[in-house]
Amino acid sequence: LWLYCALSGGCWHGGGSPAWRKRRSCITARLHCAGRRECTGGKVRQENADILIVGAGQAGAQTAADLRRRGFAGSILLVGDEPDEPYERPPLSKAYLAGQMEAEQLPLRSASFWSEAGVDCRTGLRVTALDPQARTATTADGLRLAYGKLVWAAGGGARRLQAPGAELKGVYTLRTRADADHVRAALGAGADVVLIGGGYIGLEAAASIRSLNKRVTIVEAQSRVLARSVAPQVSQALEAEHRARGVRILTGAHVAGLLGRDGRVTHVQLSGGEEIAADLVLVGIGLEPHDSPLATAGAVVGDGVHVDLQCRTSLPDVWAVGDCARQARSCADGRAFRIESVANALDQAAAAAAALLEQPPPPPAIPWFWSDQYDLRLQSVGLSVGHDDVLLRGDPTSGRFSVVYLRGGQVIALDCLNAGQDFLAGKRLVAQGARPDRATLCDPQIPLKALLAATEGGGPRTMTSDSSNARGVSPSNAGIRPLQESGDCR
Repeated sequence: LWLYCALSGGCWHGGGSPAWRKRRSCITARLHCAGRRECTGGKVRQENADILIVGAGQAGAQTAADLRRRGFAGSILLVGDEPDEPYERPPLSKAYLAGQMEAEQLPLRSASFWSEAGVDCRTGLRVTALDPQARTATTADGLRLAYGKLVWAAGGGARRLQAPGAELKGVYTLRTRADADHVRAALGAGADVVLIGGGYIGLEAAASIRSLNKRVTIVEAQSRVLARSVAPQVSQALEAEHRARGVRILTGAHVAGLLGRDGRVTHVQLSGGEEIAADLVLVGIGLEPHDSPLATAGAVVGDGVHVDLQCRTSLPDVWAVGDCARQARSCADGRAFRIESVANALDQAAAAAAALLEQPPPPPAIPWFWSDQYDLRLQSVGLSVGHDDVLLRGDPTSGRFSVVYLRGGQVIALDCLNAGQDFLAGKRLVAQGARPDRATLCDPQIPLKALLAATEGGGPRTMTSDSSNARGVSPSNAGIRPLQESGDCR
């Protein structure tokens, strides 16, 4: 039976002890029995793995890579519900959507990486159930995946518009490469595009679509774009750039429904009665975390799977990383968030891999993000929740400035628009919990790296400034970044 299974690409395990959790060779030293197929009556019924990773996005792929980098020699099964091997999502709303990048440029790793690393990467498998006692996960087509330890990196899906007409043809979301391909194809025939949602997805997609000379309208329910993520000055600068490029932005606008003809969308109707022509509607109103299998299995969830600092869930030997993981942050005074960014995916993957192997944890990471729109690059670091003071460095009308958030005099976050040097120095100021002189901090004539040098040199050094460019921003008008909205912030 062993020989039959080996020759047919499967394995058989006998005995009562969990032998599949140990490394064994099936055909060659590079093939581990734990990661191969179990056969029963000639039919594949179960896959076994020492570590099962559900979700083949940035977080899941990086967890697998980090496990190998840290010396793990057991079997790793990485499964994703999309037909593609792990790929980059950030370009989907930017270069890829604009036709400036092709599918062959999206993969996170080369075609040979996974096999050479000994990672069994499977596509087109969607896990729908989890049994933590039996240590098994089950896919939509009935395949059972047995594991020693599990990492849930299933991410989430684009939130759907809840309005009459949302089911019409020509209405899209943007989360996967397939989504982007559908939008790209539809853009070829459409001239009028309406984006519902003025978050990162909406703004980045608007910039990409406008570059194709389409008429673009953004409909945002809040009083400004990125209202829950950045300060008003940043929102205003982004809105000004989009309008200068020919994008129509409607804030404080609510969608009453979508109108259509012959089953296809033709207009977006606002609550005030205005009807906006639309050959294509792209909805970007956030992400819904994929956590229902864990919730059913008894995990603590609530806007994502709750995890500790090492990304452990409340279930035994189950971790969660990436967009679906809700984690308390020391840099946010212990408040818990889901953070949807590449940087967070990498940081949580590193923490989970260390915990899985019982190795010392990496130091706590400071969240950071970026967004490219036209010639603007917005870079943010830290979490501004709970700030009590906000300072403005530079002139927003110049297209280059930074907003610094403080709590009790301590730098906790920055938003930097075309101010890369501020961003780089700001990351270290936030990490150090620096408390620079307020007047010096908001003086754009003094580089932040000078404050960093003063702090690293043995404590704060008082530096004064009488620059007329130094400004303060009223905390009552400052934006708070709860990051759930940061669907495409990188």
